[in-house]
Amino acid sequence: MPKSKNRKKAVYTPPPKAKEVKVSPRWLAPLMVTCWILGVAWISTWYVWTDAPLLGTLQEWNLAIGFGLIILGVILSTRWR
Repeated sequence: MPKSKNRKKAVYTPPPKAKEVKVSPRWLAPLMVTCWILGVAWISTWYVWTDAPLLGTLQEWNLAIGFGLIILGVILSTRWR
């Protein structure tokens, strides 16, 4: 039976990577959760207490403000490590 040839080149091993751990700022998580809570609270308050002094004058913009805060919280959550 024929003998197989020996491999002349070394097996490729990738160079070691320097692992840099990314850390999010300390203020990010509290701000993210605060935006979620404020958004839900804003919409809930508007639905429950429709004749509130500030909320009553904004009419349907209350939904935009509440959902805007919730969306801001979701956008901030993409930056969290």
